[in-house]
Amino acid sequence: LDELLAAIALELPDVTAATDAPGAVTWSRGGKAFATVSADGATASFALDVAVAAAAARTPDVAASQRGPGWVDFTPAELDDHAADRAGAWFASAHRRLGPKD
Repeated sequence: LDELLAAIALELPDVTAATDAPGAVTWSRGGKAFATVSADGATASFALDVAVAAAAARTPDVAASQRGPGWVDFTPAELDDHAADRAGAWFASAHRRLGPKD
């Protein structure tokens, strides 16, 4: 997950990445965190629109996060194409939420 999300982050505007002491990475836009990945790369968390988060929480390997409303934790048993697609879509969606409003 960590390599996948890092690659996607390179393609998006206004993304800042910070790594903490244990090695977890947090991605931010405009000073607000929108995604994280654990130091072991096994779990990614995304700050989604509340309705999107509710739907995401009903998919395999996803649970509501203790980070707060709209955050979900994704711990795929296997990072197959379907899991990678979901992670990429949620990462991009979380990033878009913090962008300029039209």
